[in-house]
Amino acid sequence: MIQRILWVVMLPLMLLPAAATEFRKHRVNIKPITATKFELTDVNHENPHIVDLTGKDFIVVSVREPGSDGRMYAVDRDGTIWWHAKISSGAGGGKLVKTKDGKLVPKGGHETNNNIFHIILKRRFHMSKTHPDPSGINNMDFELQFTQDGQALHLGNTAMMSHGCIHVGRQDIDAVFKWAHVGMPVVIMRGHYNQFLQEEVKQFEEDLKEYDAQTGLERIY
Repeated sequence: MIQRILWVVMLPLMLLPAAATEFRKHRVNIKPITATKFELTDVNHENPHIVDLTGKDFIVVSVREPGSDGRMYAVDRDGTIWWHAKISSGAGGGKLVKTKDGKLVPKGGHETNNNIFHIILKRRFHMSKTHPDPSGINNMDFELQFTQDGQALHLGNTAMMSHGCIHVGRQDIDAVFKWAHVGMPVVIMRGHYNQFLQEEVKQFEEDLKEYDAQTGLERIY
């Protein structure tokens, strides 16, 4: 009983650094317009262009930060959000700084990068080379890598922030790993995507009521 109480008390403290940190500006900002269309702008939220993923299977991650969902969404090619799950993402503290040649580069912190990436590597078992587990146990199983510097969705503790990867629980990453493939788009964004799931659930409930009315079924909602 004492251990359970301590866990309840400690969990908010474990997540506090991410909530209390000022996050850096990102080179790409993403705003969902529909469940399958996204507006991308630059570091100053200017020069918008639209990316339409309609007709493709893809993954959306709304990172674990204030003002975002802290969830992963698996979207199939007809636009249905068929799976969603709690995640944790990179711990904050970094900034985007300008180099001598005028390029903006991330410095410090471990924020997960904003952008529309693609899965470049899929591995069932993997140990991080940059941050290996001292116990020798794999710490990146069910890996779906989407950046060249090693950021990936993988099995991890969703109560702990990462070095940039997306931690997903066992049941959830198992299902998505089986479905995902190399080349699949991965949308990493700040902001909310959950409204499209809510719309989908609402539409399903309306369709179910219409079906019941047509068939004469009586269901308690």
